[in-house]
Amino acid sequence: MAAARRDTRGIVDAAGLLSHVDFRRLLPTPALRPHVEHYWLIDWDLPEPYVSHVVPHPAVNIVFQRFEGQEPFVEIAGVQHGLFSQKLEGRGRVCGIKFRPGGFRPFAPHVPVTHWTGRRVRHPEQPAVLPPTDPATILTPDDEDARTAALDAFLLGPGREAPRPDPQADLAMALVDRVRTDRTIRRVTDFARAEGLSVRLLQRLFAGYVGVGPKWVILRYRIHEALERAETERAVDWARLAADLGYADQAHLVRDFTATVGVPPTAYAEAAVPTSRA
Repeated sequence: MAAARRDTRGIVDAAGLLSHVDFRRLLPTPALRPHVEHYWLIDWDLPEPYVSHVVPHPAVNIVFQRFEGQEPFVEIAGVQHGLFSQKLEGRGRVCGIKFRPGGFRPFAPHVPVTHWTGRRVRHPEQPAVLPPTDPATILTPDDEDARTAALDAFLLGPGREAPRPDPQADLAMALVDRVRTDRTIRRVTDFARAEGLSVRLLQRLFAGYVGVGPKWVILRYRIHEALERAETERAVDWARLAADLGYADQAHLVRDFTATVGVPPTAYAEAAVPTSRA
């Protein structure tokens, strides 16, 4: 049976997050799985404020949010370039739709995904992109299966049809997944050549359907793996990991990790508590 992924890639201090909130991932209805990777649900009831940090994936999210003392809202969150931080306090709930990299464009076919990159756009500003909905219909049910059904209905309900076939979207999703799973992909020129594409065509495809370039995706997945290794292993051989990830040397990995996460990998690993997969 298919199941949502359980790794902690992208979550900074995964053990800390999981000790403060109830976090889980659930699969959408089968008709949506070619485009939607999973739904993610978070509930919290905190005596003290907590700030979560995530190194975002190259994916667009639609996020329904309810924070204590605020009206619930929904927003489109494009691919975020840097570290994403969110302060959580009191009681709250989030229900998110994580699209596969390249999978959002068929739901908004007239807008290149770069339009959303680096942005968080609340639903009322984009009525032509998302069907009208009351965020409370998604956020109110306490039962997670009911919330999953509400998210399915949001994407496939009245006035909304499954996206039309888009070979370019399928290609973009396949290429990004190849980058994610194949460590030997290290250079954009070599990757483009292996796929029978020019570098220019590959870059245009990623811009229109993923929202960031192929080089950015390659680097981001490297950092995700380094972050997870620091979270789950007692002692990381950083020089060897740098070589495994395609870096010229350890210094290049340290530079990219520090620029993305905010601290050097060795310092992060010393502070991290090895955690099981989420």
